[in-house]
Amino acid sequence: MASSYKRTAKIPRADPFIDLLFNTLLGFSFLFLVSLLFINPKADQAKVDKQAEYIITATWPKNLADDVDLWMRSPVGHTVSYLAKEAGWLNLERDDRGELNDALEIDGKKEVHPINQEIITIRKRQAGEYIVNLYYYTAKSRKPVPVDIRIDRINPKYEIVYRKTIELKNQDEEVTAVRFTVEEDGSVGNINQLPATLTPYALDHIPSLLPDAMWGKPE
Repeated sequence: MASSYKRTAKIPRADPFIDLLFNTLLGFSFLFLVSLLFINPKADQAKVDKQAEYIITATWPKNLADDVDLWMRSPVGHTVSYLAKEAGWLNLERDDRGELNDALEIDGKKEVHPINQEIITIRKRQAGEYIVNLYYYTAKSRKPVPVDIRIDRINPKYEIVYRKTIELKNQDEEVTAVRFTVEEDGSVGNINQLPATLTPYALDHIPSLLPDAMWGKPE
């Protein structure tokens, strides 16, 4: 006689402890993902975008205590220098102060790196005329100082666009090293040295050149 018994699949009983453990791990995973969302924006803020389209470099003989400053103006009037190291898409990457910032302390020992160089980067391919000036801030050597000016284009390939050596003779001397125009396609043209003043220092000397009577001061 056929059995009326029907075989059914064996269903394991759920363990409450395993369910609790799984839910706990799921909760920790969710909190970990949420924490990453808050941490990553801060990490992104710490990153420095070093992308550059052009690099302008001023280099003068090492082991000199002389301080030469690099100034630059963009087509829209942004002026970058040690007074404003970021101006629009112009950035002063290295401000060299002669011998003042040549010494570094490494592992408790003082080491001197006598390179004299200032660097400005253009981080945007903005068409228009750019003006690059040199200012002889401190002339401790008391002799003419040759300064090598160079413009390097980085994208789409590296090339030296301009290079010239300019001699600075007197302290407080400002010289237009180069003026150039960036075209729409990124090429550089119209290179010249028509003089232009970028620094505000000339205003500081005006009172000393005029009689006190003109300023309403008693004699």
